[in-house]
Amino acid sequence: MTHSLSIGERVAWYRRRRGMPQEVLAGLAGRTADWLSKVENNRIDLDRLSVIKVLADALDVQLGDLLAEPSLLDWAGNSQAGTVPRLREALMDYKRMSPLLAVDKPHDLPDLEILRAEVGSAWSAYQDAKYTRATRLIPDILADAQRAVRGYEGDAKLQAKALLAMAYQGAAMVLTKIGEADLAWMAADRGLGAAQESGNPDVTGSLFRSVAHCLLSNGRLAAARDLVTDSAGYLEGGLSDASPTYVSVYGTLFLVGAVAAARLDDRATVRAFLAEADSAAQRLGQDANHMWTAFGPTNVAIHRISTAMELGDVQVAADQGPRVDSSTLPLERRVRHTLEVARAYSTDEALALVLDAEELAPEQVRYHFISRHLVTAWVRQQKGKPSHQLAGVAQRLRIVG
Repeated sequence: MTHSLSIGERVAWYRRRRGMPQEVLAGLAGRTADWLSKVENNRIDLDRLSVIKVLADALDVQLGDLLAEPSLLDWAGNSQAGTVPRLREALMDYKRMSPLLAVDKPHDLPDLEILRAEVGSAWSAYQDAKYTRATRLIPDILADAQRAVRGYEGDAKLQAKALLAMAYQGAAMVLTKIGEADLAWMAADRGLGAAQESGNPDVTGSLFRSVAHCLLSNGRLAAARDLVTDSAGYLEGGLSDASPTYVSVYGTLFLVGAVAAARLDDRATVRAFLAEADSAAQRLGQDANHMWTAFGPTNVAIHRISTAMELGDVQVAADQGPRVDSSTLPLERRVRHTLEVARAYSTDEALALVLDAEELAPEQVRYHFISRHLVTAWVRQQKGKPSHQLAGVAQRLRIVG
């Protein structure tokens, strides 16, 4: 017996709390009552976020309310005092937010090059799918960056604001991964403010991407898609003599937008956004990781698979997914692609992929919607005792006790 409700069971729970008959919710979702009954009784597997979003809207709940319960971030080593609560405290510390209230020691300014390296370390931890480590690092980095912004003047102050923005973006990306969507939004919002004040177009474009990610994770799909359109329009003016970093930031925006459009079943926009991303990737000429974007032709190919799955084109993903060689990309991207391909496979093949991904990035697999959804569904489908491998991964993902 799982400790987690399936998505269908969550739909049923919220529907009953609303006092809504099946016929009414089914009608609001454009489906039949028979279909909804099968969903609620786990006879139909809800694996497309666009369909789940329709049900969430009809029930007037957040997308995350139907996807999964938040997962506690595991302690690692001596990190017991340094996970999400500490990062939440850092984001909500009013003394750090206002120069009028902060009390800094004289001549105690962080070295900007050291601060730049620390920001890079947090981002590297994120791309290595070491979320506990990243969450432990970021509060102190935010504090140092805020101190630098308050203490420096002139160009050094602008550099400090850019580093603060990237620290906030790192926080937002990690928090999104572990299901803390509200905190992620707070971090992305503050990061965008710092980015705009820095006057650095690369950093501003990167924070547009972060805000779009947060909108996506909160189920605000149309807003995410439209933000990408507006942000790209703003950035287009700098493309004529753009650096590889600028091109990477610009192209990555369209990848986020393509996923949002796919979850809206907006195929025309998916094609247009992927075409723009591909054009930017061809201009870049190779896979790279400028400003931690992991952008290039391979990431575009990965998103073709992701959007195919979101649109329900499972066979396209099954055929093309294994052909994509993601070995040159950061671990987080490689594992994300593996989980996406697993969605398109039968249980035995998919379980093997999930186990491979878990061996590489246990934290990412534990917290990701796809792996949790797949394993929950497999456990519930078992008529007898689950296999040793399935039982093991279900326990490690805290799906069963």
